[in-house]
Order: sequence, then structure tokens, then C-alpha cells
Amino acid sequence: MTKRTTKDPVNQPNIEFAELRGAVSLGLLKSREWIEDPRRFVFSQARYKFVSKMLSGRQNVIEIGCGDGFNVPIVMQEVKALTITDFDEEFIKDAIAHRPPEYPYVAKVHNFLDGPIDGMFDAAYSLDVLEHIEASAERRFLGNIMKCLSREAVLIVGMPSLESQAYASPGSKAGHINCKTGPDLKSLIGEFFHSVFLFSVNDEVVHTGFHKMAHYIIAMGAHPKS
Repeated sequence: MTKRTTKDPVNQPNIEFAELRGAVSLGLLKSREWIEDPRRFVFSQARYKFVSKMLSGRQNVIEIGCGDGFNVPIVMQEVKALTITDFDEEFIKDAIAHRPPEYPYVAKVHNFLDGPIDGMFDAAYSLDVLEHIEASAERRFLGNIMKCLSREAVLIVGMPSLESQAYASPGSKAGHINCKTGPDLKSLIGEFFHSVFLFSVNDEVVHTGFHKMAHYIIAMGAHPKS
């Protein structure tokens, strides 16, 4: 069999990687996203990069609402151990099926509206989840997360801003039942943490600019109150 070679030797490791390790396939969620909205695919990766840098050095981290888990290796580059959770069994099955051996995360089916999960973690993050939870249940959701966090833990919560919903698609609006302004998200997280830091996000850029012009907002809580 003829050996495949690239014209530029610097690219040869790509062929060797594919032949030895095997190419990587996208997950259940990201496959559709890459075809229907490739830009959003990049935006979500940028949010995970932000999480990874904020949680760099953490020992035992948990994600709430992981979807198919495709972006998880971005966080695992910076933390020692990671457990990912989702209330949808199909997503967890897919996350396990596509789990790279180089990034041995633990994947579990769990709904934090039902209660806390076993274990204790020094950081948690949840992106694109809170906006899907009824406002009447959001404190129960966050309270159950808090029961799994150590006294040194931090929590990162990201969601589309309320202001962005004027430009959201009908499908997104149907699921986004609890979007918030930046100050409202900061106030909610402040019920559980002594320190809360608010960030604005536009496309793949995370910044500290005017929250009303941000399509996405992130709040990071530190120093748990209990």
C-alpha cells in the first residue's frame, strides 16, 4: 500500500495522527450545529475556553448541562478532573460514545432540579441551561448545585441576555423562558456567593463592556455564603 504523504512535511503528522489514532467525529448536538450554524459552533467553544481559564488549576470540577460533551476537552486542558452531567440520557450516551481516551471525563445523567449529586467539587459551571428553567425553580436548581460545592468553590453561569431575545429565532425563544439582564443574573448568583463578577459576551469575545449590548452574559460567583 502506498504511504500517504503531504507536499509540505510540516503537515505529515496530520496523516500519521489519523492513521494511528483515528479522526475525531462530532457529537449529536455539535454535528447539527456545525452544519446549520457554524458560527455558533465557534461561539460556544469560546465560552468553554473562558471557563477553562477561569477554572485553571481546579482539582475536581462539575459541568451542569453538558449536551453531547464535545467542548469538554477544552476545560480538561486546565483542570485535574471533570464530571459532566445532563438531564437528558441521550446526550450522556453520546458523550460517553464520543469520549476521547485522552480526556477521561466522567459522564452522568442527573437533573439538579431533583436534588444534588453525589460528590464534592471545587468548581462548577453551567452554560446555556438556566434560561431553560422556570424562574420559580431557579433557586432550587442553584441551591442543589451549591450542596455539591466546597467552601472554596466557584460557580460560572452563562446564558443569552434578555436584550438578545429581540433577535433570537422562534425556536430559541420557545426554549428560552428565563433569560435575564446582566444585573439580574448577578443579583441571583449573589444570593449564593459573597463575590460575583459579571462579563459580557459578543460572538467569541468575552469582555467587561456594557451589558445591555451583550448577546450573552456570564456571572462568576466566588466565596460561597454557606
